[in-house]
Amino acid sequence: SKAGPRNAPLIESVRSTMRGAFLGPAFDDDEIAADLRSCGAVFETVDEGQMLSLTADALATGKAVGWFQGRMEFGPRALGGRSILADPRSDSMQRTLNLKIKFRESFRPFAPSVLAEDVDKYFQLDSSSPYMLLVADVNEDLRISETDEEVQLFGIEKLNVAHSTIPAVTHVDYSARIQTVHNETNPRYYALLNAFRERTGCSVLVNTSFNVRGEPIVGTPADAFRCFMGTELDLLVIGRSVLRKENQNSMLAKDYRDHYELD
Repeated sequence: SKAGPRNAPLIESVRSTMRGAFLGPAFDDDEIAADLRSCGAVFETVDEGQMLSLTADALATGKAVGWFQGRMEFGPRALGGRSILADPRSDSMQRTLNLKIKFRESFRPFAPSVLAEDVDKYFQLDSSSPYMLLVADVNEDLRISETDEEVQLFGIEKLNVAHSTIPAVTHVDYSARIQTVHNETNPRYYALLNAFRERTGCSVLVNTSFNVRGEPIVGTPADAFRCFMGTELDLLVIGRSVLRKENQNSMLAKDYRDHYELD
């Protein structure tokens, strides 16, 4: 049919939805609250500014965060809609996320999300990579040279060495698979990265898919809560609802560790 004036709002809605890869389902605050109550979750719903502040504070103090926002991503990567987030500056975060949250081998690498305008401050990349599909090296001024002893290491011991000032997202060859984050396609995730930068001076976050090995990415608030309770995630943020692990009923915990075979 022709695009007449009556169709203009629908057309603009489609255009807005089609920006980026966020084409999956979304949940409003009432749906989120109802889903969480049905799970027995303890949560508080705060305003947008408080939510961003609480999340950025948690990340800046080394906590791992389950982040469930807006429409779910379409495609092979979590892009800040259904993500697990952490501080890339920690030299123990890669191992922690793998062993205590993803329940998989400790050597698995993680990818960085970076504010689009700051990508060249961290990586040898002069273009955008909104879908986390491009690989580039970490800038030389951020790399950490190996000591004579570290050069002799092999295997897992080699992987446990910090190779840059953002070690949780730097592979042994100094590479990283990068996601540039843009305000136009994911304003809430962009705002969180800005808040993290304000606290730490760092424009990068670890971003991995919100799931454990053997399960698909969480699709509903109830899925997110179950994954939260079965891992060592510290904080869960769904829309404007914030859940702290220490406030939850421990009887609702789910043990994933022996549920699935290794990938």
